[in-house]
Amino acid sequence: MVNLDLYRVFYTVARCGSLTKAAEELYISQPAVSQAIKQLEMQLGTPLFNRMRKGMELTAQGGELVYRDVEKALKLLTGVEGRLADLRETATGTLRIGASASIFQYILSGKIVEYRNLYPQVKIELISEVSPKIVEYLKTDRCDVGFVNLPIPDEEGIQLGEPIQILHDVFVVGKAYAHICERGELSLGDIQEFPLLLMKEHTVARTSFENFCRSFGVKISPSVEVDSWDFMKRLVTHGMGVGCIPREYALRRLADGLLYELNVQPTLPLRSIGMAIPKDSNMPFATRAFIGLFGKGKVIDAE
Repeated sequence: MVNLDLYRVFYTVARCGSLTKAAEELYISQPAVSQAIKQLEMQLGTPLFNRMRKGMELTAQGGELVYRDVEKALKLLTGVEGRLADLRETATGTLRIGASASIFQYILSGKIVEYRNLYPQVKIELISEVSPKIVEYLKTDRCDVGFVNLPIPDEEGIQLGEPIQILHDVFVVGKAYAHICERGELSLGDIQEFPLLLMKEHTVARTSFENFCRSFGVKISPSVEVDSWDFMKRLVTHGMGVGCIPREYALRRLADGLLYELNVQPTLPLRSIGMAIPKDSNMPFATRAFIGLFGKGKVIDAE
């Protein structure tokens, strides 16, 4: 078996012309350098150096011939190592991002555009699914990074980062029910007087809402169940009743006067969006570069 370390020592001694200088460059002792040269000479069956008073000189029949071949080989290896290092520090290949449609729209769209501008050579694959599915895809190597509604159960093989966005669930109405705002502070019980729009059952938002109401002894039955925040905003804007939605997802309509936020006490508990990655994965630079974008401040995008 070829011992590359011996050839590297040989090449360095030949180039430096001195055991001492070669030892300094290689950060090893001079006896170790001398021993490596002797070992290589024994393996090749020929002297490689003439030990001169002024230093080390390549032998004409052995050393000079070996030097030319070793120099070519080491340059090739250096090129390979350099190209591999470039791959580790260059965003290439495919980045698979998993999230729900709402998270893509309200949380990730700006970051995805920013990433594409920085790394146009990376193919971006968007996997739109509910949070439990995204967790499963992360565990089965069908997704590189996922964004999920928190909390989620502890999952073996999944690592959760810090929340990237806090969500404030609020009650909103359109102009048809804007007069409710004049009543000032409302209770959870007061909301039962009006048609209520909620997300479908078994979603994180719906479960969080029901658990909170139950803790106050209030059971609320929705008049309408929807499967998207955009559809809820549209229905509420057109007078279908009271909607419960993250304020961050309704900022523009609130600012434009198309929706009105009710003062309901106690306020609903905060929720959050978290980033998830496979635990102990060999993360390529393309993935690390995308994750790194979330250390630059506010994440939420305008509607």
